[in-house]
Amino acid sequence: MNDYGISVLLGVVEGLTEFVPVSSTAHLRIAEALLRIDLADPYWKMYTIVIQLGAVLCLPIYFAPRIAKFLSTYPTGERGDRGLLTHPLGLVIVAFVVTALPAFLLTKIIGKHLESLIVMGTSLLVGGIVMWMVDAANASAERSGPHGPKTRITTWRMESMSLAQAIWIGACQILSAVFPGTSRSMSTIAAGQVAGMSRAAALEFSFFLSLPTMFVATAYDLLKSMKGSGPNPIGVTGIDAHGWLLLAIGFIVSFIVAYGSVAGLMAWVRRRGFAPFAAYRIVIGGLVLAWALGLLSL
Repeated sequence: MNDYGISVLLGVVEGLTEFVPVSSTAHLRIAEALLRIDLADPYWKMYTIVIQLGAVLCLPIYFAPRIAKFLSTYPTGERGDRGLLTHPLGLVIVAFVVTALPAFLLTKIIGKHLESLIVMGTSLLVGGIVMWMVDAANASAERSGPHGPKTRITTWRMESMSLAQAIWIGACQILSAVFPGTSRSMSTIAAGQVAGMSRAAALEFSFFLSLPTMFVATAYDLLKSMKGSGPNPIGVTGIDAHGWLLLAIGFIVSFIVAYGSVAGLMAWVRRRGFAPFAAYRIVIGGLVLAWALGLLSL
């Protein structure tokens, strides 16, 4: 496969997996390993960052009406019962702050050695089991809906979230930063469901939390790479016309596919839940572990 085909393929992988609870990091690393891409190459490390940014930028466009509504009602909310920290935008900021500093410090301390296929396979497998258990525990309550008998689900809309729920979700999201393969969306969605949120509310909050979390992390990594600093510098002058074209292809493909993925996921989850994603994680996690341990050859 030529470089252009590889760029399209990686853009599709990133766009499909960034916001679904299956770990885009793990899928990109697996795809790169299968394509025999040198993960130590600074250009391909930067390429991965660029296509992640492409996926993240689809969110403010897809959720533009919701964002505009939240901005217009800040800080009191639609019903006038919210404050600076308890308005949906305030809750997103709280969860982001809870995640940001600990995740940054832990990844610095632990280092990149955790980005291995064994760790990713284990994280995919364990995360799939956790997601399956949590979603199954909430299934009957989801079928009853907000107007049914009283259930363990107390929060059906993102606007009704509590400060404690936001702090809990932010704390759980740290796992995805430390253990690649856990999946940021899986950790936030499962944490939200454990805290009494519906599938739709947990998913929507996960999307909104992605905006500051992924944008800051991606922009920081990209800036280091483009300025020629950090462990794998490349600098702007290190990219030729061919390299820029590959970046543009991956960025555009990732953006388009991610936009469709977000729209499809919102519709799917409201009807069917997260069980198929959990099953997929378990299967893929098992295969990756077998491959990493030399029990399976590809």
